Amino acid sequence: MDIRVEEIADWSALYAICEAAFRQSGEADLVRRLHDDGELTLSLVAYADKPAGHVAFSRLTLHGTPDLKGCALAPLAVAPEFQRQGVGSVLVRLGIERLRADGYDLVLVLGEPDYYARFGFTPGLATQMKTPYEGPYLQALALSERGKNAHGPVSYARAFAELK
Repeated sequence: MDIRVEEIADWSALYAICEAAFRQSGEADLVRRLHDDGELTLSLVAYADKPAGHVAFSRLTLHGTPDLKGCALAPLAVAPEFQRQGVGSVLVRLGIERLRADGYDLVLVLGEPDYYARFGFTPGLATQMKTPYEGPYLQALALSERGKNAHGPVSYARAFAELK
């Protein structure tokens, strides 16, 4: 399995992966809008013989701690024929490593707690932030010591407000 930064030529395959993984087009449309708006901070593609999975990270504005660099992980999609083979885990781990190396302090995700806990995400840190989302599915991962101090209002990329 090869992992690389997405390219323009990948877009039709990535859209199809998101649609198949989520059984709807909402997440695929989200990725397209994030891309069109220039809000993606990192977009990785997993390849076997063909595109197998995708993870997107987009800009977050941390109003309470504006000196911190944050991003949102969403969506993570794996083509049905590649699910339960570790593709999503590899994408998330490599994405986190790249973001940490690029000086990011925090990642927020809205997802299954049992799945994202394996990467270090917890709902505890997320409770320090005020977002449009709440509850145990909102989780945060500090990528730096400074990231542990994140608090206050958070703004996601505009495309999230348009998600249906």
